Amino acid sequence: MNVCEIMKQRMAFSFEVFPPKTDSGMVKLIGKGGVMDQLYTMKPDYISCTYGAGGTNVGKNLEVLKAVKASGVAVPVTHFTCIGNTREGIKEQLQAYLDNGIDHILALRGDLPYGWTGTGGDLHYATELVKFIRDEFGKKFTIAVAGSPEGHISCRSLEADISFLKQKQDEGADYIMTQLCWDMDQFRYWMDAIKTAGITMPVDVGIMPVLAADSTINMALSRNGCVMPRALCELISKYWIFPNPFAPNESEESIAAKKADFKKAGIEYTIKLIDEYRVCGINGIHLYALNKYEDVAYLVKESGIKDM
Repeated sequence: MNVCEIMKQRMAFSFEVFPPKTDSGMVKLIGKGGVMDQLYTMKPDYISCTYGAGGTNVGKNLEVLKAVKASGVAVPVTHFTCIGNTREGIKEQLQAYLDNGIDHILALRGDLPYGWTGTGGDLHYATELVKFIRDEFGKKFTIAVAGSPEGHISCRSLEADISFLKQKQDEGADYIMTQLCWDMDQFRYWMDAIKTAGITMPVDVGIMPVLAADSTINMALSRNGCVMPRALCELISKYWIFPNPFAPNESEESIAAKKADFKKAGIEYTIKLIDEYRVCGINGIHLYALNKYEDVAYLVKESGIKDM
């Protein structure tokens, strides 16, 4: 059963992981008794694995996805970008995924490396990648595409971004995986807007657990330009580490206490966020597992996403 078929029956539940850079990290993630084995106990419908710009970690990406496939527990979904890729290279890499039983893909332009003004490859946008996959492979892949409820930071307007999302659907995309969004008013507006635009693809919501102030700020501002609602800003302010979370000089005891308190409050914030998402007519919850188990397991249990 592919992901879209699951979403037709019920709300899907999944995780995102990333391929570690080191062999020891890979063992910790996919080795016997590792993080992935623990994630499998929650019976996710699928697990996606990120993919570095230009395929910088494509080998480890494939290794992680092969492990997911071998588990028989979840559908493996690869991220795939246009960055630095030729048409022939894309065709060869996608065939390699198919040869290993991986037939679900998140088709992305990809974040441009610092200093780049274009993809440096034959394809320049995710719309082109979706069309290329359909032209070359027909229906062999189930294709997810990114949706940006606040509009992609590189796009000229939210309206333009929605029109490109509709184009991805027209080119053959199957479902949407949303980018990070904490602004629920904006998310609800976006859901109404894409329906008005004729977008009928299922919506799978990407959620990053709020666990640390520095990573929360980094994810919001370094790439995505996301709005941080007042309630989230209040949490960050309440447990602020001076002079800033990226260069603290408080005592180790003070820093540790603030981090622990922020994490506890951030998890409660994330649970409430999941509650709000679930009543918006979404088709799936996609948790960024951050290659960890305990925190996301607690979130899954306490939010009631899945019986455990």
